[in-house]
Amino acid sequence: MTEKNYNPEQRMAKTMKKQGTADLNQHQNKDTHTHEAVKNPENKTEEKKETHEPVQKKDKIEKAKESPPKSSQVKEKPKRTKAVVNAFNLPISTKHSAAICRFIKRKKIQEAVKDLELVANLKKPIPMKGEIPHRKGRMMSGRFPEKAARQFIILLKSLSSDSAYHGLENPIIVEAVANIGYRPFGRRGIRRKRTHITIVAEENQNQGSAPPIKNTTAGVNK
Repeated sequence: MTEKNYNPEQRMAKTMKKQGTADLNQHQNKDTHTHEAVKNPENKTEEKKETHEPVQKKDKIEKAKESPPKSSQVKEKPKRTKAVVNAFNLPISTKHSAAICRFIKRKKIQEAVKDLELVANLKKPIPMKGEIPHRKGRMMSGRFPEKAARQFIILLKSLSSDSAYHGLENPIIVEAVANIGYRPFGRRGIRRKRTHITIVAEENQNQGSAPPIKNTTAGVNK
């Protein structure tokens, strides 16, 4: 049979048979691989574990060498030398607050609280300046600012707890300042009283006595 007389349909049938056999072989190979993988899935996981385990162990050993023990990592709390309490816009008189600040300076916190409790109970006056009636004792004039004294007692108790938390031993009030705050308008255009207060306490290095008052007249020629 020559090429001219060759039937093209027979040629197509031969090519189709060849392609079909090739596809069947490929499918069979894929099925065998999938069956093996399903039967032995542990082999792959074991291989992965074997490859990762030595690397992880080395990393852990290096980290343990580099990092110090946990006890040494804990930082000690820095000890403070002072305790501060601030209050803003308290509804008390600034004049009375300034007098109380002068009254409690260079005193221990507990001593100042006891004195202010006597003031609130009208048993001990606070020395004040101005045209104010005289009182008994070592003072010319004074008053009993009850409302301001109660507010100061709250602040001093907060200051004592703060100083105890920071480890201050035998604290003494070193600074007490009263300033005018924002005064809002009330009824009939009357402005309300508002005061800012700051109190600072420090450790008493001279235990048993208050720190000495600075002599401002030193060096002055008499």
